[in-house]
Amino acid sequence: MIQIHDLWKKFGRHEALRGLSFTVPKGSTYALIGANGAGKTTTIKVLMNILEPTRGRATVLGVDSRRISPRELNRIGYVSENQDMPERLTVGQYLDYLRPFYRRWDRDLEAGIRRKLRLPPERRIGDLSHGMRMKMALACALPFRPELLILDEPFSGLDPLVREEFMEELLQQAGEMTVLISSHELGEIDGVATHVAFLDDGKLMFEESMSDLTGRFREVHITTEREARPPGRLPAHWLDVKTMGNVLMFIETRFSDDAFGEHVSTLVSGVRRIDTQPMALRSIFTTLARAAREGARL
Repeated sequence: MIQIHDLWKKFGRHEALRGLSFTVPKGSTYALIGANGAGKTTTIKVLMNILEPTRGRATVLGVDSRRISPRELNRIGYVSENQDMPERLTVGQYLDYLRPFYRRWDRDLEAGIRRKLRLPPERRIGDLSHGMRMKMALACALPFRPELLILDEPFSGLDPLVREEFMEELLQQAGEMTVLISSHELGEIDGVATHVAFLDDGKLMFEESMSDLTGRFREVHITTEREARPPGRLPAHWLDVKTMGNVLMFIETRFSDDAFGEHVSTLVSGVRRIDTQPMALRSIFTTLARAAREGARL
């Protein structure tokens, strides 16, 4: 659905994107994660032909992003935290305006979404709260049943109830859509995303399936017979290594059930007990962000 190859974007001397390459598989929910300023929104704006790349190439639905036409836009839904909508129009008037542009627009689906999200048709868009505007953006993006849905920081500034309503409606309508979502609100994409790409300072640090990512990260506590000491030469895949009494603690980024205990025993003397625990996506992200700043290989 989306292919990006060696994508660069400069604003003056600032390199907002630096050689990005990744692929969004059809039917996936692909999450771009990273701190604010990592390049997520710039990437999406290039994909939507809001910005032109400095060099490199991006294709969306098989078409160069710089040549996206109304034919492709009829197949793409777009929701952004900074989305412009005509504030003088009411909710109902704006939906009336959009409807003729999309040949697959489903009026029954539109009515159902508007009802579930409690969007009053007579309310002016300019009078909507931030949360209601995000609901409105979603109500505009789903009724024509897009093949690709792009969500740019959709949860920013939303209260928990609005986030839950937003995600509930999105998941209910997802069907066979491919979804690209950028976010630093990791709690909302945990359990939803099938693939993840981590951006830092305009560079892609890694991309992989969510199952592989969560499978290879573990919090590890090693209890030793005497005061714990880290190995003289730390494995590159151990992060955040520290000791407390006779306990050595670190984060393993290449965990394997089969070989882990044996590997640890060759590096740490006097091992009495090894405890490992899976990590939440938020903890993984925090670890990766810290490691990226320190120049660690991820």
